[in-house]
Amino acid sequence: MKKALKIIAIVIFLGFIIIQFFRPGFTNPPVNPDETLEAAITVPENVKAILSRSCADCHSHETKYPWYSKIQPSAWFLKDHIDEGRRELNFSVFKTYEPRRQRRKLSEICEQVQPRQMPLPSYLWIHWDAKLSGEEIKTLCDWAEAESAKIVEPK
Repeated sequence: MKKALKIIAIVIFLGFIIIQFFRPGFTNPPVNPDETLEAAITVPENVKAILSRSCADCHSHETKYPWYSKIQPSAWFLKDHIDEGRRELNFSVFKTYEPRRQRRKLSEICEQVQPRQMPLPSYLWIHWDAKLSGEEIKTLCDWAEAESAKIVEPK
């Protein structure tokens, strides 16, 4: 029994070492200032600070990759979340969205932060400072609602 456990432990250890050679690419595409959220709508400094601290790592091209992005399999998990976050809402290309999509994405911000679905609980395990207070949630929702009302959809 001890010999079998030792073999299993060695296989797991070797597997862990081998997967370190299969890393996802972590690069941030360039940011064109003319396509950003700030280029499309008004973003007050307090809202910009909240979005930068709690949302930008997954929802922009300005991701700050943490130390654990160099360790597999957590890097694969992280890469998947960043790719999905950017597909869902990307502040770096927000102005390229059609007006209808801009309005929908702004309303979805509130829909996601009010029940605390965003930031993701798994993100908050390590990024404690990204947790939103009730006041910050209200600030984001009030801002998103006000800006959404300003967006005019073409007929």
